[in-house]
Amino acid sequence: MKRLALAIGVSVIAAACSSSSPAGPGPIAAGGTSTAAVKPSTGVPRNWVAHITGDSEVPANASKGQGQVVFQLNAAGDEISYRLISSNINNVVQSHIHLAPVGVNGNIVVFLFGPVSAAGGPHDGVLATGTIRAANLINDLVGQPLSALIERMDSGGAYVNVHTNDGVAPGNTGPGDLGAGEIRGQIQPAGHEGE
Repeated sequence: MKRLALAIGVSVIAAACSSSSPAGPGPIAAGGTSTAAVKPSTGVPRNWVAHITGDSEVPANASKGQGQVVFQLNAAGDEISYRLISSNINNVVQSHIHLAPVGVNGNIVVFLFGPVSAAGGPHDGVLATGTIRAANLINDLVGQPLSALIERMDSGGAYVNVHTNDGVAPGNTGPGDLGAGEIRGQIQPAGHEGE
């Protein structure tokens, strides 16, 4: 039943974000640098999605957790709204956007959620919403314009990671306690108009 409710919620969000009307407020993630051509970042809202699972982690893990993140760039090109939904996951402590291609771990460039205290228990539903601006970019993207993150999101060079911690030593003992990341997914363009 929870999976059905999550699937319906994700479908509604994806459909809403693929329209030409802007989404509600939400945080956005930071990106990185690459030589790929940057697509226009102003004039028309643009969207990205990431489906996040334990199979996509590096290394992969047996987590039953999964999630979906939807991002939307505003028409001015200076803010990205996001909504992060997760299910079947325990003890979430933080979530970020990292810079790296599939199969490679990379640096955090923007916070989406947390950090919060360990051992938070089960989570099913919206984990975070927010808005990302250039001022929110850290590490590899600190001081860069938001277009640096957008370039990485367009090229598949950015991913979302959700980290967990049960608060009991030792760490990294399995699902619900994977501090390096329990579920992950590459950010991909979705529903861009005029492309």
